[in-house]
Amino acid sequence: MQGIESIILGVSDAVGLLNQTLEMVYPQMTIVGELVNFRVAKGKWLYFDVRDEYAKLHCFGTVYMLPGPLEDGMMVEVTVAPRLHPQFGFTANLSSVRPVGEGSIVKAASLLQKKLEREGLFAVERKRALPLLPQKVALVTSDESAAYSDFIKIARSRWPLAEIEVYSVLVQGVDAPAQIIEAIALSNLAEQPADVVVITRGGGSADDLAAFNDERVVRAVASSRIPTLAAIGHERDFSLAELAADARASTPSNAAELLLPDKKDFIQNLANKNDWLRQGLIGCIGANSSWIGVRTDVLNAVVDRIFSNKRKAIESSTKALRVLDPAAVLRRGYALARKNGKYIVSAVKAKNEKSFDLSFADGDVSVTISST
Repeated sequence: MQGIESIILGVSDAVGLLNQTLEMVYPQMTIVGELVNFRVAKGKWLYFDVRDEYAKLHCFGTVYMLPGPLEDGMMVEVTVAPRLHPQFGFTANLSSVRPVGEGSIVKAASLLQKKLEREGLFAVERKRALPLLPQKVALVTSDESAAYSDFIKIARSRWPLAEIEVYSVLVQGVDAPAQIIEAIALSNLAEQPADVVVITRGGGSADDLAAFNDERVVRAVASSRIPTLAAIGHERDFSLAELAADARASTPSNAAELLLPDKKDFIQNLANKNDWLRQGLIGCIGANSSWIGVRTDVLNAVVDRIFSNKRKAIESSTKALRVLDPAAVLRRGYALARKNGKYIVSAVKAKNEKSFDLSFADGDVSVTISST
């Protein structure tokens, strides 16, 4: 055409110019289509096409972007950066991929469930008991959701002493998995970790709940060092995150009821236990009093018997002493002969003494021998 100058570029310059244009005009695109030609190379690189009735787009990424197992025929939503590769032509560099549509989401969840079941991720023996009386609760949810309001309302009415630390996250959409995973990690790394992590959101469609069937989220729930309680959607809803959690609640409100005691019941239970302890103490005191009374009677009888025996022994000894008492002998008319404090016990010795003393019951007299 006249008036238009042709620009002559080298191949590399042309590719670079086109990529600059694409980056400026279409830095990212979100595309929905059918997944075909899905394959993983060297356990790391991801290749597949998305197509519709009229066109097909080649996508490239890494397995770390996968929300779980995928297979051909699923409908997926991909976020890509369209680029022109210097060697391989036009491609879409993958930022995220997720199943969309009821059938594809259910199929993807089923594939992931079978995979994780084979790994033992949902095994009952892995489950831990929830704390009986948690002092601190980490709540992972959207703080603008009805689920948040329901949980907080029931928790405050049942057990206001519990500290609730909220980790507000998106609970649906392409950015939700990364935020949920980060919140679980932060709750585990807190300086004073919570006693339990509660992951919850309200009900919704399969697409709304898809973040909780994301393999990365499910593994984050299973690997939490802190016991986990999941309440995703309503009772009829199903998510793999709930299977991986240590416990499941049917609704956010039910999660608060399962986790926290009712203060009224708790106080009544304490009162009942107080009454039980009081009655037990009274019964124990009564039983011990009776036992002490019986033992006291036995002890008194033993002491009385000992004293009686000792008294009889003393009386017997006293009688013997009275019989053997020299003064008693003297009172019967006998006398003791002594010389210089020594007893004269024979007439032969008395003959040799000119004088000595005689002791009677009522006193002493001195005698002089005039003849023998």
